[in-house]
Amino acid sequence: MNTQRVVSAFVFPTSKRLWLLILATCLGLTACNLPVKTSLTPTMDVTQAYRTVAARLTQALSLTPPLTPLPSPVLQPTTPPPPLTATNTAIPMPTQSPFPTSTPVCDRAAGGADIDVTIPDDAPMQPGQAFTKIWRLTNTGACVWTSEYDVVWFSGESLGAALSVPLSGNVAPGQTVDVAVDMVAPQQAGSYQGYWKLRNASNVLFGIGPSGMASFWVRIVVVQPLTATPTPTLTVTITPSLTPTVGSKASGPATLNPGDVLDLDTNSLNSGDEDLSYQLSGTSHLLDPVSGAAMAVFGNSQPTLANCQTITLIADAFTVENLTIGTYLCYRTSMGLPGWTRLTGFDASSGVLNLEIFTWAIP
Repeated sequence: MNTQRVVSAFVFPTSKRLWLLILATCLGLTACNLPVKTSLTPTMDVTQAYRTVAARLTQALSLTPPLTPLPSPVLQPTTPPPPLTATNTAIPMPTQSPFPTSTPVCDRAAGGADIDVTIPDDAPMQPGQAFTKIWRLTNTGACVWTSEYDVVWFSGESLGAALSVPLSGNVAPGQTVDVAVDMVAPQQAGSYQGYWKLRNASNVLFGIGPSGMASFWVRIVVVQPLTATPTPTLTVTITPSLTPTVGSKASGPATLNPGDVLDLDTNSLNSGDEDLSYQLSGTSHLLDPVSGAAMAVFGNSQPTLANCQTITLIADAFTVENLTIGTYLCYRTSMGLPGWTRLTGFDASSGVLNLEIFTWAIP
């Protein structure tokens, strides 16, 4: 139909709502042009139809409210954060040193690689052999070692040594001193080790090592000789009822308890004349020559007068636990008389000590 083509030619897109309005107008126009039962002219003027459609479209457009454009979003500038400013506030430094200072230690010793001047560890010894152990020590403390300082036996085997030996003179901090202690090897074969420390004038013990409390030691190995060839000039069988022989001043058995003192010139106990003191020190029982007396371990054979006159005697205490039953010791009494004593019995639990003595009348 010509009218529809005309309408289609003038339709242009505006919006969805406009499209619907145009479509309704076209349908209305079409309906108006449908044939009715009235008498119409069989032909339609195309120009008139065009004008009619155009007028209707113009009317529809005038009735359509104009589209209001949406406002474009406006980006508001953001305020940048304030710049960071470095402060010049000084950090207070600690008023004290971060590293603690140590207080100097008064008494402390050190021993280097040459600490064992004599008798290195595991030195072989004959039974009853006398020897002198020397340690080389350095004063690493802040106090001077005086003659009131001494080296003392701490634990282990005392090896017949004195329980304390004083230093011979002053040792200033940084100086080195050689400390000597006389000792005697036990009679039985085996390894023996004794531990020693230093003691100041206030009877406070100190030693070596990082802590200043470690002990220094002596360690020996007693070996039995391959062949024992004792050649005593006099063989006497000792019995508890020993009969004094010609030339003897005192002889016979003696039974001592800890705390007793034996007079070797008369073989009497606790008489006031002191020669040999028997004491308990810690767990050790000690035979200690006193009042100028001296002793030395001789061996398992009975010594002669010449033996006891020529052997080197010391005034140090002997540990009974280091002696075996049957051991002979030579002595010199406080009156200067030579003699010997033999260990015949020892009860470690009760401390009872049995001896036989023989003192010559001729010095």
